[in-house]
Order: sequence, then C-alpha cells, then structure tokens
Amino acid sequence: MHENIAFMNINDRSRIQWACRRGMLELDISIMPFFHHDYDGLSDSDKQLFVRLLALPDPDLFNWMMNYSKPEDPGLQRMVRLIQTRNQQRGSVAI
Repeated sequence: MHENIAFMNINDRSRIQWACRRGMLELDISIMPFFHHDYDGLSDSDKQLFVRLLALPDPDLFNWMMNYSKPEDPGLQRMVRLIQTRNQQRGSVAI
C-alpha cells in the first residue's frame, strides 16, 4: 500500500501528511496528531525514520502502536515509543 513512501522527501509535508492517513481509525488517532504536533521538531534522521515507519503495513503499525508486539528494528522501536509518549503527554486531541 505505501511502498513508495520510504523514498519520500522528508520536507514534503503534504505527501507525508497524506501517508499518515491510514486505513484504521486507531492508527489515524496515533499517527496524525504526532505528525501535526511533533514532526517539524524532529531531527532529519528522525524524520527519515518516521517516513520509514509510514511505509510499513497497517497491521504491523497497529500491533506496535497497541503494544501487541514490537518492531525488530531498534530505530523503529524508538520511533513507536516516541509517538506513544508524545501522544500520551499531549492527551486526547482531535485529528
């Protein structure tokens, strides 16, 4: 579904925002607020990591965001934790 996303320019906010829209509400309410509130403050390497995360299938992202499993890649593990932590700190927000 999102294969070409991994090659996306980290400064192309409109394409990245489009890629944040997923097929599951649970993912939308995790990923979209993080993008809107936190993406611009990330380092370029973390932006690349976030874009890499977006290229992965929804079932994997869902399992990771819901803590049913963890990515094997330590960088992706860190990005998932960062998304979860920032969203928890912010509390409930509208997409």
